[in-house]
Amino acid sequence: MAKARIPTDGSSSSSSSSPSSSPFAALASVRASLPDVPVVEAPSATTTKAPVRFAPKVVVRREKKGHGGKTVTIVSGVLPNELEAICTSLKTKLGCGARVEGEDVVVQGDLVDRVIVVVTALGANKIVRGS
Repeated sequence: MAKARIPTDGSSSSSSSSPSSSPFAALASVRASLPDVPVVEAPSATTTKAPVRFAPKVVVRREKKGHGGKTVTIVSGVLPNELEAICTSLKTKLGCGARVEGEDVVVQGDLVDRVIVVVTALGANKIVRGS
């Protein structure tokens, strides 16, 4: 008995079980009898508004005075109800310590550039680099 050969030159074989015949060819006639389904579009990202977390102006500055000689980065302009959430986000994304002091978030270290990138990603519109 000879083995069944699969043609490699692109021609179709006479056998109906060859890999070149499509198993979905018979479904084309069934597709016409199916009812039309309305296409539902996903809501776009512009329709959903992000929650307001920051004041119109956010100030990010470096400070050394009053922190035992250590340099810290101060983030001002965070809304009071979002202070803890922003503090936690900064700690997680920057990999450093941070705390809430009054109306500011204090990040340990001279991380002004990195804090600006993270705060921008969190939704702040106008960021001022303080001295």
